Amino acid sequence: MTVPQPESAAFDGAFTVLDVGGTTLRTGSYDPVTSTVSRVRRVPVEGRVRHPRDSVAALQERVVDQIVQETARHAEGAAPRAVAVAFAGPISAAGLVLAAPTVWGRRGDPLPLGRLLTERIGAPVVVVNDLTAAAWRYAATETEPFCLLTVSSGIGNKVFRAGEVLLDADGHGGELGHWVCDPSPTAPLCDCGGRGHLGAVASGRGALAAVRRAADADPAGFARSRLAALCDGRADAVDNPAVAAAVRDGDAFTTEVLRGTLTHLAQAVGAVFTSIGVCRYILIGGFALAVGERYRELLVAELVRLGCFGLDAHAVDALVSLGSPDDDHGLIGAGRLLAHRMAVPTPAGAR
Repeated sequence: MTVPQPESAAFDGAFTVLDVGGTTLRTGSYDPVTSTVSRVRRVPVEGRVRHPRDSVAALQERVVDQIVQETARHAEGAAPRAVAVAFAGPISAAGLVLAAPTVWGRRGDPLPLGRLLTERIGAPVVVVNDLTAAAWRYAATETEPFCLLTVSSGIGNKVFRAGEVLLDADGHGGELGHWVCDPSPTAPLCDCGGRGHLGAVASGRGALAAVRRAADADPAGFARSRLAALCDGRADAVDNPAVAAAVRDGDAFTTEVLRGTLTHLAQAVGAVFTSIGVCRYILIGGFALAVGERYRELLVAELVRLGCFGLDAHAVDALVSLGSPDDDHGLIGAGRLLAHRMAVPTPAGAR
């Protein structure tokens, strides 16, 4: 949870934590004693959304500069004790960013973000994938292995088991968003340049695109929907907040489109369950949490329909839960991971 503090407050012994997503960069102070974040600042990421014509190399330079500047601003001229960066992309154990589809689009040269930030900030810097960081938030309270799933501008996952996130040294693992679930040549295009990836089909962006296609294909059905009422009857005015609101309100038109995208996500969850036996799936991400409990119910219904080998409907329902209704996952998790690596004692059960 975020603890409100005056903007000028200084935390002795706190870490500086950053969460760099596809659209928003968050900066805050993490207190390892209370496992809380404060002084959180949110700014648009200087990535492909703001600068769509820039090259990958130019966007990488912009983002590195922005992280350094936001860290300095947050530290108010003082040297930070240590810095943890949760970043939206696969990252090696050495802090090498292998790709960042939502930040700079198509794959360019790997970026040694950990080394660059350590050199420029002048303090210890840990760089990890944003879902790896977020998993450490939930590791504080989960007693069994779990899979963390985020559904926002893209889709990602991480499995936490036996005290660690399951990854290899090169950062492979936890990228269900890039599983090819639709091999057709006309499948939706992913931010990474591939087609038919789960993230292109079932993410918030994927669901929005599917709803707009459905509205164009069935204008009469759209016109009768709650979604149309929320968007002045204009399909081109449909956005993710309207989609989420329509589903929460029980709109049949929008719910049926969302259900179609969730079939692929349910297949991915079923594959993880049957392959490694993880029985806890925690949903986070702006889109999933905006739809809320109805999103969880729809996903469970698809899992029940498809079947999870060895489980009845009641057990399938118990598999899936919603995460905390905030966007502090990466900040808190990055702070907890940094405290773990620096062997800073953290109270048991603190969040």
